[in-house]
This record gives sequence, C-alpha cells and structure tokens, in this order.
Amino acid sequence: MAIGAGKNETTGSASATAEGGLLETVARIVQLGGETARADAVTRLREAFAARTGAFAPDDGWFEERIKAFWGHAVTAGRLGRLVEDQLSEVQRGWLGPLERAHRGLFKMGGQDGELLVDIWSGVELEVQTMDDASHAELEAGAGLLFDGRVVGADDPFTVALLPGAVFHPRDATPCVEPVLAAARSRGLSTNDTLDALLRMHRALRSLSRVKATYAYRPEALSPQAPVLPHAVVRRVPRGPT
Repeated sequence: MAIGAGKNETTGSASATAEGGLLETVARIVQLGGETARADAVTRLREAFAARTGAFAPDDGWFEERIKAFWGHAVTAGRLGRLVEDQLSEVQRGWLGPLERAHRGLFKMGGQDGELLVDIWSGVELEVQTMDDASHAELEAGAGLLFDGRVVGADDPFTVALLPGAVFHPRDATPCVEPVLAAARSRGLSTNDTLDALLRMHRALRSLSRVKATYAYRPEALSPQAPVLPHAVVRRVPRGPT
C-alpha cells in the first residue's frame, strides 16, 4: 500500500520550516517542552519512554540519537503539543492532529530508484517529500540500514514528512531482525511494542562491549522482562587450585 504521492524531494531547513510548516511546528513544540514550566511533564514522558526503550544518559555515546528519538515520540504519541497548544499559532495547532496520527515504522530505502521508504513491519510504502537536513544526511550515511522512524502525512497542505529522531539499527543486525519480527507477529505484538523492543536490543548492542548483534537481537528479547543478553554468553573461567 502506498501512502503519499508527488515528487520525492528533500527540502532544506529554510523551505521545510516556512512559517507554520510542520517541521517548524515540531521545533516550536520541542522548544516549549524544554522550558522549566513543562519540566515535570516532560520528565514523566521521558521516564516512560526510557522504561520501554532502555535508559539513556548524557554521558552515553548514543545520547544525542536517543534524545532526538524521545522528542520524536513526545510530539507524536506523547501528545506534547497539547500541553503547549495555547502558545502555538492557529496554523501550528492545525498540525497537532497529523502529528498524533504519525506512522511509526521500521523502514528501509526501496523503490526502483531508492525513492521510497518501505516499512518492513507493516508493508506500507511512503514517498517522503520533506525532511530536515540532518535526517537527509543520516539517510545518506545510513544507506541500506533499517531504521525506526516516524512519518507524518496531511492533505491540506499536502505533506509527507519524515520527522527528526530516526534511530538506525547497525548493518550486522539486519539479518537478525526478521526472526524477531516473525516472533512479534506470532505473538500479536503491536507496532510500538515491537519497535520499542528493537530499540532495547539496539541499546544492548551499543552499551555492552564485545557483544555481537546475534546476541542482542533475538526473539527472546522481545519481552521487557527478558535479560539483556542470553545466559549462554556468560562464560565463567574455572578456578585453579588454591
């Protein structure tokens, strides 16, 4: 199923953030969400996000990637825009509905010329017209990688946009992902439960040294209560005589 049509192009920050535009609205919501008045509400959102996807702190090497993913969650599923609605313009308030209906998927580049985002979880194909410069650079740098992203669509004005905050899974994890997705489908897991589990696996791979993707990305790790790594990778060295 294809969603969206029209020319596939990436708009730079100047055109993509025209007055009242989607990306400008996202940036404004994030700005307002970072103010002291919303600290408690944002902390609760962040704690809930970390509980589902894995903890992260400023000294982590992947912090910037994860904090961007958090804000992507906050402005969509987290409905952060409703907390600051009275400080948005009328046009910006019009984006709140589309943001809350954002399509989250596990994407790869597809199409004859690589112009589509193909969601391998749902099968949806999206022809994205708008993204910020950072997302464009990440897509180019991560060509061929699977990534967790959120796409917003609207009819008036017609928009299909990739939001900032995509998380790219490492290349050596790609062969491990399909068995994980198959297990998630067999268990009837939701999109968010499945993709959040993959983010926990991504965190395990990034945070533990000398860990292979095959250990971090496995069907058993779909459960939030699953150990970070299977017991099989814990090796005890026999003690010699004392």
